[in-house]
Amino acid sequence: MLQTSLEQEVLLMQEAQRLYKQLCGVSRSKNTRWNLADCLAAAPYTLAINRFKKEHNAVVLAHSYTTPDLVYGVADFRGDSYELALKARETQADLIIFAGVWFMAETAKIINPSKEVRIPAGKAGCSLADSMTGQDVKKLRAKHPGVPALCYINSTADVKAQCDACVTSGNVFDIAQKMPGNELIFVPDMLMAQNLEAELKRRGTPKHIIASGGSCCVHDKYRPEHVQQLREQHPSIRVLAHPECPIEVCALCDYVGSTKGMASYIASSSDTTFGLLTEQGLVNRMEAEHPDKKIVWPFGTCSYMKRNSLINTLQALLDPRPDQIVTVDSAVAEGAKKSIDKMFELAK
Repeated sequence: MLQTSLEQEVLLMQEAQRLYKQLCGVSRSKNTRWNLADCLAAAPYTLAINRFKKEHNAVVLAHSYTTPDLVYGVADFRGDSYELALKARETQADLIIFAGVWFMAETAKIINPSKEVRIPAGKAGCSLADSMTGQDVKKLRAKHPGVPALCYINSTADVKAQCDACVTSGNVFDIAQKMPGNELIFVPDMLMAQNLEAELKRRGTPKHIIASGGSCCVHDKYRPEHVQQLREQHPSIRVLAHPECPIEVCALCDYVGSTKGMASYIASSSDTTFGLLTEQGLVNRMEAEHPDKKIVWPFGTCSYMKRNSLINTLQALLDPRPDQIVTVDSAVAEGAKKSIDKMFELAK
């Protein structure tokens, strides 16, 4: 039965109020927060997306760095790369919508070759993933024969296909310890490689890290003075950083860990003020999930992640563009899957 205009208005207002209850304490920018009007503007899209998911057995995976209306409005699962890779592997859905960047959607497709995977943002890049190719890895390994190679999950499928195992920021230290020998190739994050070498030395299992690649366009911008400023402005603050940050920054922080690790640290801590040296999306999640705690954020927004929106998520569901449908060459996918599967095995 068709809904009347009044019934539609009631549904929209109910949906807006649902969103506002979750987002009312969440910042949109440094000086503004989500308001009811913002939520009312989002409501037609969240209603349509959630209705389509039910009717077509679709699931939406949203990385924590995407926008709050996606994360809390339509995502069935939210988290970091590793958490979402697990959910992609476990899902019974016929259609996977991955709100993130291209390498993440590639991973979901590699794990689920028989399912259709779509990405709202199309071929949204990543400064890390785009810094290296599979051919670059082959050349690097030829220079260091016999040395095991790990790749950060923030890499393309062809890079993963050339490596022994994939890692995430949450399991990199543990998996690196398990690799044989006293040398290790690590790509493509040059800054995480420095933190990895220092952490392995601290743990008493030192390895020489042979690194190549680039850095994260968000985390590589932080400097020691940003930590110092946070401490001067908030004497009781706990400062948290991602291991994609420069090593001299990480050395000054109270905690260094993955997106999930930082979220868990805040959730379990009795402290009330936290400085986050990471992308805005995690800041938004912590604001939404811990309204009793103060989250201080200097800066840091990933323009690639922010290309995902409610509008292009709905469009990817209803009538996807060719660049929103994820495909991976079968030979590359086979090699990359071995690397990803090895990560799941070693992470147990």
